[in-house]
Amino acid sequence: MIRDIVIAVLWSLSPFGEAKVGIPYGMLNGLNIYLVFVLCFFANVLVFPLMMFFLEKMNTYLLRWKFYKKAAISVARRAKLGSGSKIQKHGFWGLLLFVMIPIPGTGVYAGSIATYLFKVKKRKAFVANSVGIFFSSVIVWVTTLLTMKGIA
Repeated sequence: MIRDIVIAVLWSLSPFGEAKVGIPYGMLNGLNIYLVFVLCFFANVLVFPLMMFFLEKMNTYLLRWKFYKKAAISVARRAKLGSGSKIQKHGFWGLLLFVMIPIPGTGVYAGSIATYLFKVKKRKAFVANSVGIFFSSVIVWVTTLLTMKGIA
């Protein structure tokens, strides 16, 4: 049980799944559905301050290396093409909706990068990311629950 909780939380912290994978993993492995939601949601929310620290402190240092700089520029281009116009046009609500959609490529990692690139105020961005993560987690949680019951 503890092992499955840890794995669900790690999925929620991971850029490869976030809570979109952590919640179904925990629920499908027989964990308490409410505990899974709360733990995975808060683990996913924790990503924003960690990413902002990384982008503000570590990114500047790592940009000195050519291979990192090339990868960072590629990620920045994709972020600007994928979400840039919506976030710049709609601000808080654009960021919230972008993070809320539970599909690959959206979520708190992309929202954090967009916050950094578009110079969104951190408090507003944290709230937008947190609310977006909440609604995304609810969508995933309800969909998983309905699927487990054989309804969806």
